[in-house]
Amino acid sequence: MYDLTKFQRDCLYAIVGLDEPKGLAIKAELEEYYEGEIHHGRLYPNLDTLVDKGLVEKGEIDRRTNSYEITRRGRREIAARREWENTYLNGENIVE
Repeated sequence: MYDLTKFQRDCLYAIVGLDEPKGLAIKAELEEYYEGEIHHGRLYPNLDTLVDKGLVEKGEIDRRTNSYEITRRGRREIAARREWENTYLNGENIVE
């Protein structure tokens, strides 16, 4: 997870949080978070990187629609990231 960009990490989190993670659903989720348009030329190469790293599996729903699913390795990486974050947050509630 340390070698992912912030955007790639956000893609991974969006995939985990969606019921049916398709490319356009991931794009919409990220656009809401980033409060702006996410171009296809940014999204899909980053999703492909996550696939290449073995964190996400890519499937084909039809000729124009791909599905994305987090792998076991992806889940382990997210869990390890959360554990690392918690060592610095010490379980404190940082929301005021």
